[in-house]
Amino acid sequence: MQLVMHKKRRRILPFTPTENPARRLEQMGSLATALTALEMEFSNELTYMPGMAPRSANQAILEKGGMQVLPKEDKETLELCRAMCKRGECHPLIVVYDSLEGFTVQADGQIKDMTFITEYTGDVDYLVNREHDDCDSMMTLLSATNPSNSLVICPDKRGNIARFINGINNHNQESRKKQNLKCVRYNVDGECRVLLVACRDIASGERLYYDYNGYEKEYPTQHFV
Repeated sequence: MQLVMHKKRRRILPFTPTENPARRLEQMGSLATALTALEMEFSNELTYMPGMAPRSANQAILEKGGMQVLPKEDKETLELCRAMCKRGECHPLIVVYDSLEGFTVQADGQIKDMTFITEYTGDVDYLVNREHDDCDSMMTLLSATNPSNSLVICPDKRGNIARFINGINNHNQESRKKQNLKCVRYNVDGECRVLLVACRDIASGERLYYDYNGYEKEYPTQHFV
């Protein structure tokens, strides 16, 4: 009899908000300051604006090669975290300005491996409309078989703390070691969503980094610190 070993799937964990209400206000205040500096509105979900891609364009079924479905337990974690944010129980994160890197995000408490950090949000638009755009934080939402259906998230006018999380320098071994988040695209109820999840334990005070080139390998990161 052949013994087949199945690797147990690792569940996404909900974040643990900071207990001190005054400190939570400081965390939210740091994000508000950063958003104000970039003349952005806070939005914790994808937004569909007139003249851009409609919500009906966001169909995970169009993804080239298919898109993984967010499991039921992980979807419940996502909804729990969204509910906590609405109550003001925000992620244990703080936005800090750095003279070299600009706005950065750091852990304001211990964060366990596989913890949900945030969803990547902003205005959804067709990639073809943004090919000559100077926004430096566009995120692939849908990489479609037909390129005219491909979508990007543009957090230039609306977005959340994901806008301020920095990328690693793919050309520098030391920079690659700093990566502590992974960026994963999921099919959630038929729509594409982008989640940032811790890929190892993160110490309090540690800055957050992920790989901007997790998918297309087209983002120029050689000038990143």
